[in-house]
Amino acid sequence: MPRVVGLGHIGLYVRDLEKMVAFYRDFLGMQVTKQNQKGGTVFLSSDPWASDHEIALIKGRPENDNPHLINQISMRVETLADLRDFHKRILAEGYQVQRLVNHGSASGCYFLDPEGNTTEFFWRTGPDCWVPTGEPVDLSDSDEALISHVNTIIERNKDVPMGGTREAVATR
Repeated sequence: MPRVVGLGHIGLYVRDLEKMVAFYRDFLGMQVTKQNQKGGTVFLSSDPWASDHEIALIKGRPENDNPHLINQISMRVETLADLRDFHKRILAEGYQVQRLVNHGSASGCYFLDPEGNTTEFFWRTGPDCWVPTGEPVDLSDSDEALISHVNTIIERNKDVPMGGTREAVATR
């Protein structure tokens, strides 16, 4: 039976992305690992080689009485087979799947928990990808096809350094 083997990261909606990045980076000493300032997303890690991000800051926190603070809660599973099994169990229990994605460094299944919180089970693929990406994936594909898709994403983004952006690489 598959199980969660660790908390991967928490995604928080924020109002002032720059201020929050400065807090986590400068005050807490975390490192920016991935960013898409234009899209309003910055990922940070206390140990990028152990976990490419533990905090995801996403612009878009509402100003009203409904604070909508949590973007997502992500939990790591050990194997691709575990991810597939959790996906099947999510469907069997009638939970709403939001999307299945390939992030390069991980493949994930996003769904809504019983109270509507976005939750992700993800499998760490092995190689690091420092670009925030999330291409659709079909978990019914063969292991070889899924790994090939991972390798395509890694190859496409290999020139983007930790904390860099595609835009910065394009202007070099």
